[in-house]
Amino acid sequence: MHKRVMDPAGPGASPEDLIIAVEQLVRHVRRSATAGGLSTAASSVLARLGREGPQRLTELARAEGVSQPNMTQLITRLERAGLACRTADRSDGRGVLVAATRTGLDVFRQRRAERAEALQDLVAQLTEAERDAVNIALPALARVIGDDHERPAPS
Repeated sequence: MHKRVMDPAGPGASPEDLIIAVEQLVRHVRRSATAGGLSTAASSVLARLGREGPQRLTELARAEGVSQPNMTQLITRLERAGLACRTADRSDGRGVLVAATRTGLDVFRQRRAERAEALQDLVAQLTEAERDAVNIALPALARVIGDDHERPAPS
């Protein structure tokens, strides 16, 4: 497989170069998280529960872009592993919330620490100017992504 490398002396990275760099970064950081031996989908759901707290199955399915039956199967697997549990929704007696267990939160935190360490190791290999650029660019991109999620969807 051909590996593209951005030319630091060039006029700037093309959008395709940036996409490739982001994909490589995401793959590298995801592979670095091994705690719990979770699939990407299970890791993503556990991370969402760890960050955002208990949620309804339908909300999780929508947020993760999967069908409700697939989410139900995934939550069942997380429950069997002791990483998640279902509880009654106090605001709606008919509803059920999915929450991370203490063990699930521990695994979430460990995976996040592993990913942070992997990213830190990469950043440490950069020049000072590159580190400064990353420390400005990544939070700025995260802010824009956050802003996009807060805007109402077009009708």
